[in-house]
Amino acid sequence: MSLNSTTAFHPPYFILIGIPGLEKEQFWIAFPFCIMYAIAVLGNITLILIIKVEPSLHEPMYLFLAMLAFTDLVLSTSMLPKMLGIFWLGSGEIGFQSCLAQLFFIHTFSSVESGVLMAMALDRYFAICWPLRHSSMLSEPVVVALGSLVLVRGVLLLSPVCFLLHRMPFCHHHIISHSYCEHMAVVKLACGDTRLNVIYGLFVAFIVIGSDMILISVSYTMILQVVLRVPSSEARLKAFSTCASHVCVILGFYVPALFTFLTHRFGQSIPPHIHIMVANLYLLVPPMLNPIVYGMRTKKLQDRVI
Repeated sequence: MSLNSTTAFHPPYFILIGIPGLEKEQFWIAFPFCIMYAIAVLGNITLILIIKVEPSLHEPMYLFLAMLAFTDLVLSTSMLPKMLGIFWLGSGEIGFQSCLAQLFFIHTFSSVESGVLMAMALDRYFAICWPLRHSSMLSEPVVVALGSLVLVRGVLLLSPVCFLLHRMPFCHHHIISHSYCEHMAVVKLACGDTRLNVIYGLFVAFIVIGSDMILISVSYTMILQVVLRVPSSEARLKAFSTCASHVCVILGFYVPALFTFLTHRFGQSIPPHIHIMVANLYLLVPPMLNPIVYGMRTKKLQDRVI
């Protein structure tokens, strides 16, 4: 089939090989991954149910936390069950359409998670810098609107990624050196001109991660300026403690995300198994740790759990 044909050739399936270089160890690696997933599911479902049934928790901070928990559930469930099939059963085969669907959900909800973290940073900014206007500026309808906005942004920005891949010819190359269908891992299999895919992927990353990190940085810079002017050391400590959980969650999400993004494009010297392990942990560690971090550091949640 000619590469110029209007109908691009798609393989009926791809084969995910798991973690390149660690094929023999994958059976045992799956056990801690499975435990992490179980903790993530239990912790995030518990968080959502507590916030749902307790009216006193229907505040911006906890509503955003429920959105984060739901996003974490979708992210981890999009990749872990299939990954366990690869590691334990050797079932690496995934249909072309299923691969695009997995890719869409993973990247869309990674974008949503970034947006929710940004919204949570804005919530901390209003709570600390504008405490008297916090509840009016971030009312429940505004919080729902912000959550809907970051979801729509993810869907609109990531849908073209799947469309661009769908129109590419793959020329019988169907082995993906990864544990799940990741955008650049699939793009590398295409035998047509992939410049548009690469450029659009960079554009989406800049729009999502770049803009969200800038807003988060500006929010915390302004929070820091306000907190440092507070005369009471006890009040300063309380303000820092309020933000500490969120900062930990932000670092846990963005550090491996940036590592994975940069490694795909510029990290050819990094061993593939390290890159893929970090990419796997990036979708498992934050969903596991987020409910633990917030549950341990938020007294209202501790009281409801206990």
